[in-house]
Amino acid sequence: MTPPDGFTPYPAEFAERYRAAGYWRGETFGRMLRERAAAHGERTAVVDPGGHSAAATERRWTYAELDRRADRMAAGLLARGIRAGDRVVVQLPNAAEFFEVVFALFRIGVLPVFALPAHRYTEIGYFCSFTGAVAYVVPAVEGGFDYRELASRVRAENPALRLVLVAGEDPGEHVRLADVPCDVACDVTNSLTSDAPGGGTGGGTGPLPREPEPGDVAFLQLSGGSTGVPKLIPRTHDDYIYSLRGSVELCAQDADSVYLCVLPVAHNFPLSSPGSLGTLYAGGRVVLCPQPNPEKAFPLIEREGVTITGLVPPLALLWLDAAERGARGFESLEVLLVGGAKFSAEAARRVRPVLGCTLQQVFGMAEGLVNYTRLDDPEELITTTQGRPISPDDEVRVVDDQDRDLPDGATGHLLTRGPYTIRGYWNAPEHNANSFTADGFYRTGDLVRRTPTGHLVVEGRAKDQINRGGEKVAAEEIENHLLAHPAVHDAAVVAMPDPYLGERTCAYVVLRAEHREQPPKGVELKRFVRQRGLADYKVPDRVEFVEAFPATGIGKVSKKDLRAAIAASLTAG
Repeated sequence: MTPPDGFTPYPAEFAERYRAAGYWRGETFGRMLRERAAAHGERTAVVDPGGHSAAATERRWTYAELDRRADRMAAGLLARGIRAGDRVVVQLPNAAEFFEVVFALFRIGVLPVFALPAHRYTEIGYFCSFTGAVAYVVPAVEGGFDYRELASRVRAENPALRLVLVAGEDPGEHVRLADVPCDVACDVTNSLTSDAPGGGTGGGTGPLPREPEPGDVAFLQLSGGSTGVPKLIPRTHDDYIYSLRGSVELCAQDADSVYLCVLPVAHNFPLSSPGSLGTLYAGGRVVLCPQPNPEKAFPLIEREGVTITGLVPPLALLWLDAAERGARGFESLEVLLVGGAKFSAEAARRVRPVLGCTLQQVFGMAEGLVNYTRLDDPEELITTTQGRPISPDDEVRVVDDQDRDLPDGATGHLLTRGPYTIRGYWNAPEHNANSFTADGFYRTGDLVRRTPTGHLVVEGRAKDQINRGGEKVAAEEIENHLLAHPAVHDAAVVAMPDPYLGERTCAYVVLRAEHREQPPKGVELKRFVRQRGLADYKVPDRVEFVEAFPATGIGKVSKKDLRAAIAASLTAG
């Protein structure tokens, strides 16, 4: 397939190196599912407990059934005019239909654009317009929000958007997703892999197209940027499947693994680290969790024998607190992955004694590089670092403001390139000029230091560094000290404007439930961090107590919103 416009391919010499090293093995997602269906046909692939909407019921799909469903959905999409190279925005909750749809799109070379349930008109309208999407897949109503109305508004303003598919019994003015699949007139093991010029055939659709090439773009993912509309990240079959395979190996997954998908299923972390796709690659079972709270998750862990899951730090803190208060049901859990943002050492040390499982820290990005602490790392490395890269060919540089390499132990900007790190955002030449070096290193925006063992310690985001009158303050360092206070459940430190120093520090604090009736005063928390040896200029200038933090679509703390809140408060006087 001809590379689509806006895609920056890997340079030929690097692609050849990655193939020769065995990282890229010529795999595609369509073929991956076909092979797993052949090997594990009657084993359960996906469990959807049905709690994501009032009308949803439990479903348990085997590998063979998921494979057949993907074929039938692919044929139905072709019958409705969807063609290879088209883009389709997919905004589904943690529901089985997600896998049916995306594997169907993979099979016919259509690019899913992964949106999160939390996205609304501004983001979805942009995704559809920017990618020229021809279709949009949504639930009917989820979390009290009517996605059908959103789809109608977006469709009215995007002429290229010809089709809205609704997962639910009442599609409104749109098309019910369940009505799309067509019978495929060929054996499931031969569909889409035939040697005939068109591959397999679909009933009433004519020949199904030959499956994509391993080097083709498989989907478009969203950047994790916290400002502006997210950039789009093109991932190929070859590079993404290599990251799955590496993750599966480092997390010791196999056909007996049971992964609980707690975070939004389309996000990179629960998709691939090792996530739902990694679990399917290993032949294991994916259990979809409709809500991430312990009340929903712990019973599912117990019922399904979940062995591994992944959380962002705020959720990990909620689970730890629930377990300490006596909640049970998580006893089968062997590995807890925590990523998406830095997990403080104070919180990390609680995982093994409280949950009884191994913590595996994950630090990565949808653009590529993923680091894991290893399961056999010493406990100190597991709790105080964010791991080492997946691949021997992950090139990591820690540099100063002038791009000069720094020695181990020094904090600097993280640059990287490798066999699963993109070479450019989708159709974004201006962003690419700023985000990539001339020789292809991606500027992650993270501040890190590297230990002699090669593990990375995340010191924060460059934009999270507070410049207090020329003194540079790392927000994460202060947060870690605050989290050591017995009354503090979570902490987030942000910059607030100051006419004299330029910026001062504001610490937002969420208290543990048992301390909310008699909360500590701000001065007490300041005294506490000072007594822990923190320099005076790092002691928070202001402490604000809140019941909860504003969150991004995946549940990470939105520091952008916190900065805006304190700035507005100061302006209001």
